[in-house]
Amino acid sequence: MALIVQKYGGTSVANLERLKNVARRVIKTREQGNDVVVVVSAMAGHTDQLLQLAYQASSRPSEREVDVILATGEQISSALLAIILRDMGFRAKSYLGHQVRIITDNVFGKARIKTVETWRLLKDLKEGIIPVVAGFQGVDEEGNITTLGRGGSDTTAVALAVALRADMCEIYTDVDGVYTTDPNICEKARKLKRISYEEMLEMASLGAKVLQFRSVEFAAKYKIPIHVRSSFTEEEGTIVCEEVSEMEKALVSGITYDRNQSRIELVKVPDKPGVAARLFEALSDASIIVDMIIQTSSYEGPYANLAFTVSRSDFNKALEISKKIAQELGAQDVLYEEHVAKVSIVGLGMRSQPGVAFKAFKALADEGINIKMISTSEIKISCVIDPKYTELAVRALHEAFGLEKEA
Repeated sequence: MALIVQKYGGTSVANLERLKNVARRVIKTREQGNDVVVVVSAMAGHTDQLLQLAYQASSRPSEREVDVILATGEQISSALLAIILRDMGFRAKSYLGHQVRIITDNVFGKARIKTVETWRLLKDLKEGIIPVVAGFQGVDEEGNITTLGRGGSDTTAVALAVALRADMCEIYTDVDGVYTTDPNICEKARKLKRISYEEMLEMASLGAKVLQFRSVEFAAKYKIPIHVRSSFTEEEGTIVCEEVSEMEKALVSGITYDRNQSRIELVKVPDKPGVAARLFEALSDASIIVDMIIQTSSYEGPYANLAFTVSRSDFNKALEISKKIAQELGAQDVLYEEHVAKVSIVGLGMRSQPGVAFKAFKALADEGINIKMISTSEIKISCVIDPKYTELAVRALHEAFGLEKEA
C-alpha cells in the first residue's frame, strides 16, 4: 500500500462533470489499495473573477482582504468534491488551509509555508476517510488567511506529501507531462519521460507553467517524486525525480519563455561599493523578486549602469523604488521597458559540453533577433528579447538543439 497525494488543477475541476471525473480517479486509486489525500485548485477562471471583483471594489484593495476573497475559490471546489465522493459511496471530508493548519508567513498574495500539521489527515486516513484539502491557501501565526501565489496548489500538494512522507505526489493538469517546450508554440515539442529536479527548477523559474517553482523546491529538498500527468487521459506523464546518468546525454532538455517580464535600468550610478546593495535591499523589503541583473562600468568616469528584470506584476512598484533610490544615489536617469520577454535553454548536458552559448546566440541571430540581456548558470542560458519575437525564438532554439528527437 502506498500513500499518494493527488493535486487537481483548475481545468480538472472546472465544472461538476469534471469534478465527477476527478472523484472517479480518486476512487480508482483507493481501490488499487492506496491511501490518497487530494488537493484541489479553484475552478478554472474563478480566481481571476474574484480578483477582478476585488479591484472593482477598490483600485488598491488591502492585500489581506484580497487573500480572504481568493481563498473562497478553493473552498468551493474542495467541498464539492467531498460531496461528490460521499455521493459515490466513499467517506470524504474537505479541509481549508487553517483547518489542516498549513502555517505560512504573512506576506499576503505570495506567502511561504513554514510548517504543516498532519494529525487530522492521518486520523482520517486511518479511519478510511479521503481528505480533500483546499490548495493555494494557509494561515499565518495570527490566524490571517494567506495565499501562496499563482500555482500555489502545487506547493500545497508537495508540502503535504513531504509532511505525510508520501510515496508519490501526482500533479494532474490539462497537459499530459513536461514537454521540451510549449507545444502550443512549437508543434515539434516532445514529452519528456523523466526530468531532474534541477532542470525542472530552472524551467519552472524561467517561465514553464507546468509546475510552480516552490513546489519543485520542496520536492527536490525532500526527494519526493512528482508525476505530472493529465486528468483527461490514462497516459503516463513525466516523472520529476533525482538526476540519473542518462539525463546528461541530452545537451539541452527544454526551452522556456516568459512574456511577463519588465526591464529597469539605472543609468550612470556611482561605481562604488554598496550601491547595488542599497537598491536591491529596497526591492527586497518590498517583497519584489529580482530576476536577471547586469552591471556595466562606464568609460566616462567612475560610473556604472545597473539593469535588472522583474515580473510585470511588480513593475510599477519596482520602478517607483528605483526612481527614489536613483535620486538618492545621484544617478543620471532611470530607463525602463514594461514589456520584455525572456527565452531560456535548460539542460544538464550543458555542464560538460562547450559551444552551447554559441549555438543559441547564432540561432537567434540567424532570425534577426536582438538580445538585450544575457544571464547564465551551470545548466541554463537566458536571453531578454523583444516580446514580439518570443515564438520565433522558441522555435529557432528548439530546432537548433534538435529537441524533437530523443537523446
